[in-house]
Formats: sequence, structure tokens, C-alpha cells
Amino acid sequence: MSDPGEHNLAVLAERAFERLGDYESLLFEGKWVTSAEIHERSARVAGGLRADGVRPGDRVVVMTMNAPEVFISYRAIWRAGAVATPVIFLQSEPELRHILTDSGATAAIISPELVPLFSAAADGLDIRRYVIGDDYAKLEAGPPAGIEPRADDDLAALLYTGGTTGRAKGVMLSHRGLWECGHALHAAAETSAATRSLLPLPLSHAYGLIVSIAELHSERRRVSVLQRWFDPVGWLDLVAEHRLETSPVVPAMLQLLLAQPRGDRDLSSLLYFGAGGATLPPAVRVAAEEAFGVTVLQGYGCTESSGVISSETMTEHRPGSVGKAISQVEVAIVDLDGNAVPAGVDGEICARGPGLMHGYWNDPDLTARTLRDGWLHTGDIGHLDEDGYLYIVDRMKDLIIRGGFNVFPRDVEDVLLEHPAVQLAACVGRPDEEHGEEVVAVVQLVPGREVSGAELVEFCRARMAKYKYPREVTVLPAVPLTSVGKINRKAVRDMVR
Repeated sequence: MSDPGEHNLAVLAERAFERLGDYESLLFEGKWVTSAEIHERSARVAGGLRADGVRPGDRVVVMTMNAPEVFISYRAIWRAGAVATPVIFLQSEPELRHILTDSGATAAIISPELVPLFSAAADGLDIRRYVIGDDYAKLEAGPPAGIEPRADDDLAALLYTGGTTGRAKGVMLSHRGLWECGHALHAAAETSAATRSLLPLPLSHAYGLIVSIAELHSERRRVSVLQRWFDPVGWLDLVAEHRLETSPVVPAMLQLLLAQPRGDRDLSSLLYFGAGGATLPPAVRVAAEEAFGVTVLQGYGCTESSGVISSETMTEHRPGSVGKAISQVEVAIVDLDGNAVPAGVDGEICARGPGLMHGYWNDPDLTARTLRDGWLHTGDIGHLDEDGYLYIVDRMKDLIIRGGFNVFPRDVEDVLLEHPAVQLAACVGRPDEEHGEEVVAVVQLVPGREVSGAELVEFCRARMAKYKYPREVTVLPAVPLTSVGKINRKAVRDMVR
């Protein structure tokens, strides 16, 4: 066989198995799965895909709940030389139809419970379908496949952004980009002694994908416990039962965990949380560290950067920051004219390095606006300190301009979360004839606690500049979240407008 490529992700998985051998590596719903089972099944699924006509470069959709078959499918797709196209299952039929047609997918691996949605969205499209169960077993019935050679710059994944600000866009990620970012994230994790982790993230999201790739770089045998979907009570039970040491989470997960009574569960095995996916409010970080006796390590990235740009480590962390740029990545802060600004000054966060996307699928104009002179313009506002630690302020598109003054939603949300009755908060701007935009917010309360919207307005008024505090706060049964646990600002805007 010819050289399969230095950064081929299938090679990475193969070498991980050769290095670490066979052991019980994954626990899912009470059943252990060995590393040999994952390795052998992925090789056979790759053979089945290839025998069924999947060719190098073909896009293969993976739309399933979290399950061992997700790990197996990704490795099988890469082994066959195809492009993994993860799709979060919480899609509407029109959203899914757009992804299927835009990607030009030739095959799809889906969970049985998602068949009705997929069938409706794929009506009239020529897509081979493999349902986890009997169809998947047929893929595994034949001989294992070798690794299809792929160049470092060949696509390994096509990930569609959440679409909360418009129609989902396909982000093209290469083998080398994912390999390098996974390696850097692994290096950050290696600063801890933790080897037993709980995975509550959807593996179909960039965050979950890069965490799973990072583990393939490990020199130590790592054990992962996988949740089908994040459940805070189940999370606490699994940590206590299996003495788990770490878990990658998004801020909303931490907030939901903090709201749960921990009872007499022994959670002393926990060492640290890796927090990403959205900006972590300082009050939540402090509360989590105190409640669970852990260090919370933040990271920052986006789908367009293969999921990671910066990360804290156990040896380099600074509360309030999202760490320093990972290996081989440069970060710059620029003003509206694209000029670099000094340390401590806010501007747009830009990054360059091997993990940057090749561009947006079928959208050269948007690609040209986002990738300029080798730099990814993230659309996020932040600053660097004198030591190179990165701090996130907010999204440029979320900025509220009230009477000519800039209001960052995160500033308002952080104050609201200081109130002991508030569990989740989301702030947006609402069109206003007098001020252009008015600052308004919605909150979700801690179970069993009560506070009125008017009381929260006064709470903020006493702690914020006059132009910043929200003039209206609405208490909701639940603040709307995206499928990966981020505040869904588009839904909040629609609600308040």
C-alpha cells in the first residue's frame, strides 16, 4: 500500500491501537466496549462501505445519538478515505434537507429512532442508508479494509455550523488540521494525571469530535464513559460509580450540574473540568470549583478552527481567560480596519495555524470574507494580556448599541448570574424607537427559588452603568438552548421581539 499520509486520522487510530493494545476503553449504558472491538469493527465497516460503492472524498453523514457506533463510524469513514459529515440529530426536516443536498452526501449512518426524520428529509435523494442495527451489521459482515491513502490537506470532515444565525454552512476540515488540533488538546490534557473521563458532549459537534481525536494521541490507556445525551443526574451517578476524574462540558451543563442536589454521592475523584463551546461566566466557574473541588480549565475555538484555538492547562491557567494559543496557532487582536491592537485592548479575535478550515463548502464569497491573508476572522471580540492569555468579551454580532453606547450581552448575563436564584440568563437587544436598541433579558431560575423580573432589573441597576442594565427581565420555565447547550440567542431575540 502507498503511504496513507502522515496525518491521516485512520493511521492515527491504527497507531493508537498498536501502541495501547486491547483493553476495556469505553463504557456505554452499562456495557464495556474494548479497544480491539472498536478497531476491528471500524475496519470491517470501512470494508462494507467500500464494497457498497463509497469512494474517497464521498461525504458520509453520521446522524446518531451518542453511541459506540459513532467512534466506529468516524474511523471507518476515514479508513475508507471518505469525509465524515456529522449531523446533530436535533434538526428540523428543512434544516436536514439543506445539509443533505448541500453536502452532496452519498451515504448516511443513522439511529433507528431518526429514520422517520431522515426519510422525510431525504425524500427523492440518492443516499444509501445504514441504520444502526441490521443494516450496520451487514456492513460489518465482510472482510476488514486497509487504510485508503489521503493527503494531509484532503478533507476528513465536513461539519455544518449550528445555523442559529442563518442557514447552516458546511465547514471543510482537513486530516492534518484535525490531527494537529487534537494533538495540541491532548498535550493540554496531559498536564493532568486524569485518565478516566465522562463524555456528555454530542460527538457530532466540533467540540465532541476534537475531544475524541485528542484521545487517539494519548500514550496512556484512557477510559471513557459515554452518555447517550447529557443528563445531570445520570452524570453525577456515573462519576460516583466509576470514580471518574474529568469531563468536557459547556457552561450550560455546569450550571445544570450545580443546580442538582449532590446528596451523599462521593465525587472526590474529580480533578478538573474542561469547559468550552461558549464563554463561561466567572460566577459559574467559581461555584463549580468550590462545589466539586476541581480546577476548571477553559478553552476557546470554533468549528472553523477545528474546534480549538486556545486552552488552559493545569500548569498554565488564569481565571477569566481561555488560556494561551495552542501549539502552532497564532492569535492576533485587530481593530475594524484590520490593524493589530496593543495588549489589553479589545478587538476582533483572529487566528492562523494548521487547524483552520479550508473554507465554507459551496460558498467562496463567505470564505473570502472569513479567511483573509491566512487569518481566520472569528467574529468574536476579546483581548490578549501581556503574557499572551486570551480573554473573550462577546460575539460581534451580539453587540447591543443602546443610545450610541455599546453593551455586551455577556456583561449583563454575568451580573444576572450573580443572583442566587438565577440558573441561566440570556441578554439580547430589542428594537427601540428612542434608543435604537433596548437591553432586555430572559432568565431561568434555580429549582425552588423565586424572584420577579422587576426585582432582577433592580438587582442589575444597582450593579451596572445606567446605559447597560436591562430594562426588562422575563422569567421563563427554560432559557432556550441550542443542541450543543449554548444559549440560543436567535430564539431569544425572536421571543422578545
